[in-house]
Amino acid sequence: MQKDEQLAKRSRLIKQAAERHGFMACGIAKAEFLHDHAPRLEQWLKDQRQATMSYMERNFDKRLDPRKLVEGSKSVVSLLFNYYPPESARLGQSHFKISKYAYGEDYHRVIKDKLKEMLSELRDEIGQIEGRAFVDSAPILEKAWAERSGLGWIAKNSNLINKRQGSFFFLAELIIDLECAYDTPITTDHCGSCTACIEACPTEAIVSPMVVDAGKCISYFTIELKEAIPSSFKGSFDDWAFGCDTCQDVCPWNRFSSPHNEPRLLPTPAFQELDAAAMIELTEETFKQVFSKSALKRTKFSGLKRNIDFLRQ
Repeated sequence: MQKDEQLAKRSRLIKQAAERHGFMACGIAKAEFLHDHAPRLEQWLKDQRQATMSYMERNFDKRLDPRKLVEGSKSVVSLLFNYYPPESARLGQSHFKISKYAYGEDYHRVIKDKLKEMLSELRDEIGQIEGRAFVDSAPILEKAWAERSGLGWIAKNSNLINKRQGSFFFLAELIIDLECAYDTPITTDHCGSCTACIEACPTEAIVSPMVVDAGKCISYFTIELKEAIPSSFKGSFDDWAFGCDTCQDVCPWNRFSSPHNEPRLLPTPAFQELDAAAMIELTEETFKQVFSKSALKRTKFSGLKRNIDFLRQ
């Protein structure tokens, strides 16, 4: 078999495995230094857009070069996993707002399970493959790699947008030592002159196209910040108690979002029954029972109570 045919076959097997495991899209890029993203990341950090997330300042070289993160790596396999909830699973108006990605079981667990199974299958089909699976859990510029592998473009709200599905999806990667046939990046910015996300942001966190100031972002305040939320933002959170979907909800491309079919990402009945009144009276015991497998555990009971109290001020 000619080398080009062999590389094409590897890529085809990887993408078929991704589809079998429920990923909505898969693209593959050569593992190399991200020259075009280095100055952007450096400037973002220099401007202190990371706020208190000091971990963003570490592993600068690894963020830009996956070969420094996974020794011997040759390919970055980027995957998208849909989390747009079906109508029956949406939280009603009687709830404090929770980002859609946190409705069900913690996505790290759900997707990591799928990646491990996928990698095991590929080893059976292709042969020995060394590499690692990642889901928002390492110094990787996930959106940059997804863009480079042709899965979409980085929009003005700094999210990756896929022309067929919008942006309500998780990003994941397999960084492997297998050479493959590589996909072509999307070079066109399909946002055009639209500024809906910038105009809709309740706290004006999108300071310029593709630049989000974490120190103004509701998701940062309600999840990452460990201290008190600055009083200057009172009245501007639009009832978001965990995360924020505003810039995605107003994006015209998300009219193409379709409901996912992953049972583990659906909210439990106990979660759906927690209306605003129940959230206000929430105890730590109930929090542990209802959110034992949820991404809401990241902010802990004390953090969620802080967020709700802030919204009620």
